[in-house]
Amino acid sequence: MDDKWLTVMGSFVADLAFRTPALPAWGQTMMGSEFRLGPGGKGSNQAVAAARLGGRVSFISKLGRDPFGDLARRTYEDEHIDTRFCFESLDTPTGGAAIIVHESKGENAIVVVPGACFKLTTQEVDRAVPLISNSAVFVTQLELPVPVVMHGLRLARAARVPTILNPAPATTLPDDIFPLCDYFTPNETEASGLTGQTVISLDDAKRAADIFLERGVKNVIITLGEKGALAKIAKLTEHVPAFNAGPVVETTGAGDAFNGGLAIGIAEGRDIIESTRIGCAAAAISVTRYGTAPSMPTRAEVDNLLRR
Repeated sequence: MDDKWLTVMGSFVADLAFRTPALPAWGQTMMGSEFRLGPGGKGSNQAVAAARLGGRVSFISKLGRDPFGDLARRTYEDEHIDTRFCFESLDTPTGGAAIIVHESKGENAIVVVPGACFKLTTQEVDRAVPLISNSAVFVTQLELPVPVVMHGLRLARAARVPTILNPAPATTLPDDIFPLCDYFTPNETEASGLTGQTVISLDDAKRAADIFLERGVKNVIITLGEKGALAKIAKLTEHVPAFNAGPVVETTGAGDAFNGGLAIGIAEGRDIIESTRIGCAAAAISVTRYGTAPSMPTRAEVDNLLRR
């Protein structure tokens, strides 16, 4: 992987996180216990996760010319993430996410307005073809317009670059997107929405994975929170248990940590189970910390947890 990039195409939004004992009702004002502002967005978080795990990472997105965009640029400079194809929007501000975190359980509810990144065009993605073609893996999510996501996946597949689609946030997808996915990584909620079947247990996850395989996905990894993840391909089904890295502070960003870890494993030529274990370890560490991008672990931390 030394001469290749791990390319992530996705969103940046500024995370505005509020810790509170409960969700307010409509019309209700509630006092919270803490507020934090930091870098976020699924694509950006996954890029940071992969960079901290040792990847040579490039990020394709679009930012506004505003303080939130400046926060993104500082983040990528600090994390040594390549931004040659991180474009600027002159008329749309950088997006934001309101994250409500339960102060004792660590669970979260999120509202995202993607802003400038949703203005990324297929023509701009075309400018990144030399980068995508020389990538060890191509990762994307659904905080961009679906036609742009599909365009990026097609470019990667045409160059025989392994593709990962993290179908988050859940939305209706066209049938022809599934054969473009070498790796498909929904959580239980997303798997339920995309299959029309409730996914709670391991057996539920196996049935959902079979549906995705029938639709054309090559490898399915359904993340199951504290239960770990289920990896399934045509001739293999394996449950990868979650790791215990300490008390849970908040679960925001755990899925992004997982996808960053999975991408690193695939980029290094590891098999689906080894790669899933790296993802699970990264996620386990991330939930012991506040924030999304700031919670992403280093490779040394993940390797130490894997050796336990």
